[in-house]
Amino acid sequence: QVQLVESGGGLVQAGGSLRLSCAASGNIFRFNSMGWYRQAPGKPRELAAAIRTDGRTNYADSVKGRFTISRDNAKNTVYLQMNSLKPDDTAVYNCFLGGLNWNPFPGYWGQGTQVTVSS
Repeated sequence: QVQLVESGGGLVQAGGSLRLSCAASGNIFRFNSMGWYRQAPGKPRELAAAIRTDGRTNYADSVKGRFTISRDNAKNTVYLQMNSLKPDDTAVYNCFLGGLNWNPFPGYWGQGTQVTVSS
């Protein structure tokens, strides 16, 4: 019904950059937000970055100034440019569709992509 396809993860040295993308297809209806949660080994899930349909953005404090989220509405795609990466950014990043207060819709997740940042 709805498919979220992620790409762009990989292995990078500290200080390097990666760009994630997430493309949505299928029966896509109105939603409030789209972006990525991430989960590091042994740590709980946290919101990394998200963008509302009106363009408003939300970032984790730890990534502000380093990550930039953007969207291409014509392609139903969001992008996450990650610069100055740190080892603490190492996590599985999962694209999501969400609603109010940036919370994800249950069951609407991408397959996940691994980001690994080496020292």
